[in-house]
Amino acid sequence: MAQLRRLEPDSPSRRHDTVYSAWERFVQGEDDLRGVRPEIAISWHRCRDQYRVDPCLTAAPVAVAEVDHALEHDVVFAELGFRAAALTHEIGTTGGIVTITDATGRVLAQWGDQATRAAAIDANLAPWFCWAEGTTGTNGMGTALMSYTPVLIRGPEHWCRAFHDWTCAGVAVRDVVTRDPVAVLNVSCWRSDLPATTGTWLGNAATMTQRILRRRAQDDGVELMAAFDHARSRSTTPLAAVDPAGRVVLADDTAGVLLGIPGSTPAPEPAVRWKPELPEFIQAAKYAAKQAARNPEWTGSTQIFTRLANEPTPITFRPVFLSGHLIGNLVWFGRSDGDPLPRTAAGSPRPEHPHRMVATRDNRMVLLRLPEVAVAQSDGNDVWLSTDQGRLRSASPGLDKLESELSGAGFLRVHRQYVVNLSRIREVERRFKGELYLVMDDEEKTMVPVSRRNAPAVRRALAI
Repeated sequence: MAQLRRLEPDSPSRRHDTVYSAWERFVQGEDDLRGVRPEIAISWHRCRDQYRVDPCLTAAPVAVAEVDHALEHDVVFAELGFRAAALTHEIGTTGGIVTITDATGRVLAQWGDQATRAAAIDANLAPWFCWAEGTTGTNGMGTALMSYTPVLIRGPEHWCRAFHDWTCAGVAVRDVVTRDPVAVLNVSCWRSDLPATTGTWLGNAATMTQRILRRRAQDDGVELMAAFDHARSRSTTPLAAVDPAGRVVLADDTAGVLLGIPGSTPAPEPAVRWKPELPEFIQAAKYAAKQAARNPEWTGSTQIFTRLANEPTPITFRPVFLSGHLIGNLVWFGRSDGDPLPRTAAGSPRPEHPHRMVATRDNRMVLLRLPEVAVAQSDGNDVWLSTDQGRLRSASPGLDKLESELSGAGFLRVHRQYVVNLSRIREVERRFKGELYLVMDDEEKTMVPVSRRNAPAVRRALAI
């Protein structure tokens, strides 16, 4: 888990004044964001242009009463509560408070310094109130839900003027399969800096909690493979087992060809499950998982265009449960049973892809046309772009998210650290042991390794 950025050694008052001046200009409609960190600037844009959050809001709104989440979310809440309670005394002695929110931004619990908790009441920083970014603007809890890395929000970096006396740091715990947020652990201080150990403590707490979800997901993968083997023994119809995110845990050889992935190659570990080369299939699998979670008796079917087929292929989804918990779907190819999926779930035109990518240079946001980008490379929690304007840091929080955004737009994942623009490949080099390297046509002639896992997809994409 990444650590929070350390507070810079420059003058806090000067930094405060610079950011506050930018905030004043921005809420009045100007776009001059000099001196504002890129992640904060992007959040402000969402608050002003997408959510239209009132910057004069003085307190968080009441949270909605409806609750709809899986049992493992409750396990995460309990684990985070245990870790937060264990540090309450240490955080409290420095004037801090600890909060836990669910995936919707609802505050579930709060511990810490009594004086700070009293100040928090005025802002509704307390249980039963909602701190999602879409309702309360840029803040440690809501913005962490939007980020794949820990966030630090200081003073006037908050969108709402009433919260400018607060400094907050938050980190989201995410489902290891769907990557959706489950909860946020947050530390806040009023009119003071956070304790020096905040970043380390948040990172460790989130990492330990994430391990619980990872172990559960791996066990689910093994059970899904067992369900596959049982179904395969009773039918010769091409079959695949997919998780709720549409990634394949196991497929027979025929289904593997149709999906563009290796057949008969188990992948129970969430981080290495196979991603089909068919966006429509992934979209349908996600829809099927949501339907099955609401109705365990649900089965559904649709038609998709698979690889090497000129006509759409009927497919049927049947959910697999373990102790009442949805672990994925079995998918039969060439069969059509159950409720038809709506056209918006599969077979419909693909969603419009972004015309530009957002990168950062110093304190500026750079808008890049897709053809300008040759390679995206992950480096820890940062993504770096090799572009016609040089090497720039992407504003996208993680290579997985960037890959999802660019799916079907001429970009391909060729390695766990690299996504490339297929139109910018100049040469393909084959090494002595069969390793593939791509030579890009950027100024540096970047050489990108192709993992053995991704080599078949690269060969198909380049028709070699």
